[in-house]
Amino acid sequence: MTADIDRPAGWKNMDDFAAGIDTNRLPVTDVLAGTALSLTFDDGTTTKLSFENAHGVSADGGPADWYEAIAVREDLFFVNQTHASRPRESTVTVLHTATGRALRIVSTIAEERTPGEPQVSQTFTPGTIDGHEVTGEAPAPTRDLIGRRALYRYSPNHLYEHVYLSSERYAWQCLVGEQRGHGDVDMASTWKIAEDVYVFTFREFLIPVAATWLYDWAALRTVGTFLGISGAGEINNSPGGAHILPLGDVVYPTGEEPV
Repeated sequence: MTADIDRPAGWKNMDDFAAGIDTNRLPVTDVLAGTALSLTFDDGTTTKLSFENAHGVSADGGPADWYEAIAVREDLFFVNQTHASRPRESTVTVLHTATGRALRIVSTIAEERTPGEPQVSQTFTPGTIDGHEVTGEAPAPTRDLIGRRALYRYSPNHLYEHVYLSSERYAWQCLVGEQRGHGDVDMASTWKIAEDVYVFTFREFLIPVAATWLYDWAALRTVGTFLGISGAGEINNSPGGAHILPLGDVVYPTGEEPV
């Protein structure tokens, strides 16, 4: 069982709220099956991904691991991959074929909790897709979401509100669902992929879970995945997806903006 460190009474585990939170998710696609992509990242690493079928991908000629791909747009893919050799880690690769750009997000569950820090950490590495014309701005951290407030309808039984407070934190509360009445302020990161396209991630303090989301703010859709530890101590990689209902924006006076 996971340890109840500083949790309010009745606080839910990841598996308590995850069931059905993918109801409004975009469907998985097999369009990458039988193809291969080589990626070059800004940290100097390279990766060749060979998509053997709809759910098996080999990296650099190694054994196949599980993956899923979702086409958020015709030229925009959310690729979620687990690693049999590294079960406490998962990788999301966002591929934007229109610009030849990519962003790799690696989520890792620490063996032990460190007081005051989320147990699941995340790293971000931008890159390019070999053989594609590279155009536009590279994926980068952005402040675009600061001040926005929105509802996220994951299913008839899952409705959450997000308030984007700063470049490092966001607030959430559950309006409908197992976590109704619960809310918190957690660590968050936002990267801009293209106009109206963002990667948003968060890392919770009270339970060992992090999430990686790809937002299409023009279509008001989001697709993502949770990586964390269930109440029984099992590592879970759970899908999610929602319709976005914007509630408004706050514009801070010049010189008073949050971090």
